[in-house]
Amino acid sequence: METKRLTKKDVVQAAEVIASGGLLGIPTETVYGLGADGLNTEAVHAIFAAKGRPQDNPLILHIPSADWLERYCEDIPATAYALTERFWPGPLTIILKRRPLVPDTVTAGLETVGMRCPDCGVTRRVIEAADTPIAAPSGNTSGRPSPTNAAAMLEDMDGKIDAILDDGPCAVGVESTIIDLTVSPPRLLRPGGVTLEELREVLGEVAVDAAVRRLMAPGEQPRAPGMKYRHYAPKAPVTVVKGAPEATAAYIMENKGPQSGVICFDEYRGRFGSAPVEAIGPVVDHAQQARRIFEALRTFDRMDVTDIWTQSPTDEGLGLAVTNRLNKAAGFHIIEL
Repeated sequence: METKRLTKKDVVQAAEVIASGGLLGIPTETVYGLGADGLNTEAVHAIFAAKGRPQDNPLILHIPSADWLERYCEDIPATAYALTERFWPGPLTIILKRRPLVPDTVTAGLETVGMRCPDCGVTRRVIEAADTPIAAPSGNTSGRPSPTNAAAMLEDMDGKIDAILDDGPCAVGVESTIIDLTVSPPRLLRPGGVTLEELREVLGEVAVDAAVRRLMAPGEQPRAPGMKYRHYAPKAPVTVVKGAPEATAAYIMENKGPQSGVICFDEYRGRFGSAPVEAIGPVVDHAQQARRIFEALRTFDRMDVTDIWTQSPTDEGLGLAVTNRLNKAAGFHIIEL
């Protein structure tokens, strides 16, 4: 299969890929996604095949506005519209009770579905032109770091999908926040571009699912993408070192091997001798860290490193999303100082 390269001028052609049951790489503000008609069971199955994605890992439906929610969801609480009013279009996925027309292949058999309105005008126009929701996980081979530009997605998907719509690099850089509104209190299932603190400003009490900070057990059913399996991982094993930045930098320098790679904050890029280093931003700049973390992990896949050591931000604000992705990349192999 030849993967066509489309630009934001090619909305009609991109919509035709979706409407015909094909696979389309879609840009969003978070990461690039692997999209298909979310109501076409065969097309959704093709997403799982292209990614090598486990069938019990549910997908998110992308829509162009909150007006579409009632098409695919029922028993929608007022809190859903309070969230969409503040955060849509944007990096927030809301878990709601699904209507029967949403296929089991999208929800992994759950009676709930994740809904999102991406902050990417060209992708919203494609959805409207195709007149169907787009089911889309991140556009990488399952388990690998997510792509934040079209070139990174093509590393994994060139020749496996019909087309990719290139709209430049992603502004956020980590996948959307996922909040479950079918439970009380609402539960954060995955941290992302909308922070826990921001959610609590709208919802009041918000619980944090245990899977945000640990691996799920083999028998547990994930309620949303990114909960159960090792994700975002490069080929080399990753070790996360948590603690004060000065202390973590010293620990990594003392314990890294002769062929180790290092992910660090900008202030410490000169501390690691001849080791290859990927700096992801200043200690206090979680937004820049989020934009750079996946590309840093992917960069080491192009190097001959035996292992990767990484500093970790705090869990405040967007830092929680960055630490979640690093911990999952490491399979929760964490050293706390």
